[in-house]
Amino acid sequence: MGADKKDDDILKDDASVDDDDDIITLVTANGEQIDFCEIAGIAHKGHFYAILQPVELLDGMDDDEALVFKVTRGEDGQDKFEIELDDEIIDAVFAEYNRLLDNAMKNSADADES
Repeated sequence: MGADKKDDDILKDDASVDDDDDIITLVTANGEQIDFCEIAGIAHKGHFYAILQPVELLDGMDDDEALVFKVTRGEDGQDKFEIELDDEIIDAVFAEYNRLLDNAMKNSADADES
């Protein structure tokens, strides 16, 4: 789950969230708006990361790929999203997501058996 696109083009400066659909709109350095679906939020080593998938696939992305963004609170109180480029962090975030997903599925199966 990663992308071969120049992910650093996607910046954190402007973000808006549509709570109804968990759609987050991020603005690139060129001012282009890109809508993302929020897949998950993951805490890792004292930081918070969002796993986001573009609503419309970006060049070079497959439909099962998603991007990891580091989320911080800006001085204006708004969330700031910055594409994560460190492969170790990306791998750790996806590993934690998969672990949580596996646990949720196991708990759901256990509840169904009760």
